Order: sequence, then structure tokens, then C-alpha cells
Amino acid sequence: MAETKVQAAAKASNSAKKTSATKAPAKGKAKVETAQQPQNVKTAVNKEAKAATDAPRASSPATANYPKEIYLTWYEQMMLMRKFEEKAGQLYGQQKIKGFCHLYIGQEACVAGTVSALTKDDKHITAYRDHAHPLALGTSPNAIMAELYAKATGCSKGKGGSMHIFDKEVNFIGGHGIVGAQVPMGAGIAFAEKYNKTGNLCVCSMGDGAVRQGALHEAFNMAMLWKLPVIFVIENNGYAMGTSVQRTSNVTELYTLGESYDMPSEPVNAMNVEEVHEAVSRAAERARAGEGPTLLEFKTYRYKGHSMSDPAKYRTKDELEDYRSRDSIEAVRHTILTHKMATKADLEAIDEKIKAQVQESVEFAEKSDYPTADELYHDVYVQQDYPYIRD
Repeated sequence: MAETKVQAAAKASNSAKKTSATKAPAKGKAKVETAQQPQNVKTAVNKEAKAATDAPRASSPATANYPKEIYLTWYEQMMLMRKFEEKAGQLYGQQKIKGFCHLYIGQEACVAGTVSALTKDDKHITAYRDHAHPLALGTSPNAIMAELYAKATGCSKGKGGSMHIFDKEVNFIGGHGIVGAQVPMGAGIAFAEKYNKTGNLCVCSMGDGAVRQGALHEAFNMAMLWKLPVIFVIENNGYAMGTSVQRTSNVTELYTLGESYDMPSEPVNAMNVEEVHEAVSRAAERARAGEGPTLLEFKTYRYKGHSMSDPAKYRTKDELEDYRSRDSIEAVRHTILTHKMATKADLEAIDEKIKAQVQESVEFAEKSDYPTADELYHDVYVQQDYPYIRD
């Protein structure tokens, strides 16, 4: 299992402060200090969001829990996700990116904290809000932007677009457009890792809307029965498309769904990258010890609509601003500056570097060619000379 320097540092830091928290919270008693998810549509002010004064704002802890290399990596990764997605949204408005496009703005800590807790050999699979995951794993922004442009130089050769990003080199297994389809696939990937005795695991991410799919329950049952090394992650941003969790599910604390299968399950304040990292680290330790899967409910929030075509009129401006006030990137920035891990000039240099990266990805995509018509017959069957009927 290959580790980066940052992952090794995080692992050492986790070991130094290990407590009994390595075990899953007791059933029905897990608490998370984060805002409750939205409940009503078009209320004057969402009462639950307004009352969420316990949720962390963009401030720093009294002590930094990890080495500065980790905080700087988190900052750079999350800024790259944010600026890439902002540019993608702008380009979509200019009709340079077409089709569906789902942005990850606001949810960056989910991915950054997950990646830092795992190794390079672990596998990742998610739904169609999938630009940020490969960016954090190391896929070139050029290849992702080219894919959004449907160009041949894209990471899926221009055939997948926004919703079907893949990169085998960084163990990112997609990018899936069918709601919940990746859940049994994630269990299957974990089965392969266990069968082959690799010591690796699979992180299977999904939105809160996917938990209503029957395949999820089948996958949970098999994963627990066979003790598969899989971490199921619900990225609960409060809305399944435009409908709040409270209007679509009798169970609103979604992590409790795992308890039906005796699966270790817990909620996570996913507006805090440290808490994400720690929760994933605990789950990974269980998986590698042969103890099976974990269900983590990442309580997060997206600042944009479900997709670029969604004006998000189902929520209030006050609710949105309440979540923006605890932005995960600003929190990390504040920690870095407060604990003198870097100067403002250092962070501005990172910002400029990222701005240049994103601009380069746009220029790369625009200069690239579209796939040729002959590409229709490639990457469909393993058999290279498959006898297609072309007339």
C-alpha cells in the first residue's frame, strides 16, 4: 500500500493521539456538531439552519492537530477543486461545456479529508458529482477539463463528459450517472481487494438521494456478511436534487441505516476537513483489520444548485449564507495563518499557482480535438476485432 509523505505524516499524527474513539459510536447515540439539514421549502428562514450556532465557523482550533504539510496540502487541494469548479460553471454558462454538469463547490472537505486518510492503492468510486475526487487523487486538471469539453484528450477520451470521469492511474473508478449504481459496484471492488489479499480498500461515495435505492441495502447486507473492506460515504448536502431529506425519508439521520446490518456507522461534520480525515482513518483501520465496512454520513452543503440548470429556489439566502460562514477552505486558511504555518503571501502564491493551473486546463481543452467517428467502435468490447455491423 503506497503512501505519500502527507499520508504518512497524518498516519503518525493519528497514532500519536489514538483513543478509544477508534470504535464506532454506540447505536443511536452518535452526535455531530454540525448544522441540521434543511427541512422546509421556502421558509422565511430555515429554523434548523438558523439554530445551528454550534457548527464551526471559519476559525482555527486552539492547537493545530496535524503537521503544517497536511494543512497546506488540504488548502491547495480544496482551492484547486473550488477554482476548477467555478471555472467549469463559468464555461458552462458560455456553452463551452454542454450536457449535465454538477459542481462540488462547498463540499471540498469531503474529498480532501478522505484522500489524506488513505493510501494511493485504495480505490474510489462515486456518483456524477465527480470532478473533485480525481483532482484530489492527482488526475491532471487538463485531462478533466478536456473531458468536460468532450475532447479526445479527456480522461475518458471525450466519451463520458462531466458525469463519467475515470482515471485508472489514480484508482478512480468513476463517475456514475445512474443514482445508486456505484454502491453495489463499490462493494464488488472491495470484494476483489479482499479476494486478492491486497490490503487495500474501496471508498464508495453517494448522495443522500441514493440511500432510497434498493441496491444499497443488498450491498450493505453482503458487505457485512463477507466483511468487505469498503467505506460507504453518504455525502449528505441536505437535498436530493431539489427536495430536502426531511421530505423524502422517514429516517433523517442517514447514518443509522447502517445499524440495521450491525454496520459501524457514524455522522461526520464534513464542513471540517480534520473531522473527515479522522473518521475515514478510523474506518480504514477497521477495514484493513478485516472487520468489514463502515457507513459514514458526511454532513455537508453545496453552494450551487443540484446541477447547472438548477436555480436552487427551494432554499433561502439566509440558509446559504449560514453555511458559507463555516466554509471549510476558509477554516483551513485561518488555521494556517493563526498557527503561523505560512504567511498570507505564501497562500497568495498558492492561489496564483492554482489560477494558472485552471487557466492552462481551459487552454488545453480548447486546443484539443474532438474524438473521431471511428472512436465509436473502441472501448466497447475487450475483443479488439469485434465484428461490428457498420452498414
